[in-house]
Amino acid sequence: MTINLVNYGLNANFEQAGKTAKGLALARVTEQHHNLYRIVTTQGERQATVAGKFAHENTDPTSFPAVGDWALVTLSADIAVIHQVLPRQSVLAREAVGDRKAGQVIAANVDTIFICMSLNADFNVRRMERYLTMAWDSQAMPVIVLTKADLCDDLPAKLAALSEVSMGVDVIVCSAKTGAGYDKVVAQVPAGRTVAFVGSSGVGKSTLINRLMGQTVLATKTIRADDDKGRHATTFRQLLVLPTGGIVIDTPGMRELQLYTGDLERTFADIATLATQCKFRNCTHTSEPGCAVQAAIQSGTLTTERFESYQKLQREMAYDGLNARQREQAKIDRMFGSKNEMKQVVRQAKAKNNRK
Repeated sequence: MTINLVNYGLNANFEQAGKTAKGLALARVTEQHHNLYRIVTTQGERQATVAGKFAHENTDPTSFPAVGDWALVTLSADIAVIHQVLPRQSVLAREAVGDRKAGQVIAANVDTIFICMSLNADFNVRRMERYLTMAWDSQAMPVIVLTKADLCDDLPAKLAALSEVSMGVDVIVCSAKTGAGYDKVVAQVPAGRTVAFVGSSGVGKSTLINRLMGQTVLATKTIRADDDKGRHATTFRQLLVLPTGGIVIDTPGMRELQLYTGDLERTFADIATLATQCKFRNCTHTSEPGCAVQAAIQSGTLTTERFESYQKLQREMAYDGLNARQREQAKIDRMFGSKNEMKQVVRQAKAKNNRK
């Protein structure tokens, strides 16, 4: 049976790239399991691995295939070989888990990102800022999906808190128990469009997808009642085609989200606008006269918590692309001005202790 790749989100750009590649077939990555992948081509689904040459020439982990990627492959009876990943139209990436400053692609070629957060103890405005910073940078459109509305007794207060950070973003409130809000979720996943689900463990991503699929295809687990921590239901990334024609990518829950790339200008558009009104172009928004940001904090139109979150993410983003030594130097520069000044502070501290 021949598969129509349009049903998997194929557009004119990727179709043209597939036609010009001689001897190679066009495929979309539907699952990722460490170094093994599952792909779909016009001939159906099969496992795949990357070519040796591809692995040798690409040292950056973000260059390797990810769920949602379109790739050029050779087909065989047992396993396909991926030779090239086509240029991505959007890419959602985070910092890889561990000490090494490396990126990890969560999903590629998505049109919309559902940032899922439950309306219980998981609700966290500062974490939402992180997700939005990552999402805006991806070139896809973020949508905030607030789940478990039936467990929330202070919805107006939570929506008011979220309004400070959700500028320009649709917010959907839904409940698996009552079915409220699911019509709005469905409307965001039209035929041919790809939507990636991200969020912490246990917030209801798999439950949402099962409802969209019209059947249970993903395991679901709830947030534990004793500590409000989520348990992983999804353990790998996968792409699914809905009966309505939309395409969804399910991703494992992220308890900690370290930014690899991000768009602070979009997430903190209010602060970016205020910064243009400061007296000095290089204003640090700390103690300079005529600082519009500090004036907004003093007047109450900008909260201290939001500004501190902006500063924290700004420092984190400044480390992007630096190795361990460079990151440590950047930290020293931020704290002490330079390594020599740090040594001077240390000497002064030792001298003070010796006098005691």
